[in-house]
Amino acid sequence: MITTKQRAYLRSLAHGISPIFQLGKNGIEDAFLKQIDDALEARELLKIAVLNNSGYEAREASDAICEELKCEGIQAIGNKVVLYRQSRKNPKIELPKPNKSK
Repeated sequence: MITTKQRAYLRSLAHGISPIFQLGKNGIEDAFLKQIDDALEARELLKIAVLNNSGYEAREASDAICEELKCEGIQAIGNKVVLYRQSRKNPKIELPKPNKSK
C-alpha cells in the first residue's frame, strides 16, 4: 500500500505521459491484461484511456485491472487511468519515504 504523499508524487510523474493503451469494446480480456502486465514490468507507471464504448467508467476499469494484476490505481480522472506497480526485476521509480513520526 502506498501513502498519500507517494500517490501525489506518482500523479506528478504521470502528468507528462500519454496513454499507451485504450480500453475499448472488447473490455478487459486476458490478452489486454497480459499487455498491461508486461508494460507495468517495463515502465512501472502507465496511463490507459478508457473509451466510451468499453462499458466501463474509469474507476471501474482501474479497480478491475488492479484486482487482476495486483497493481495500484493512482488516479482515475475523466476517461484516463494511471496505474503503478514496482518492477520486480528492474525498479526505476524511487518513491518518497513514508513519514513514521506522528
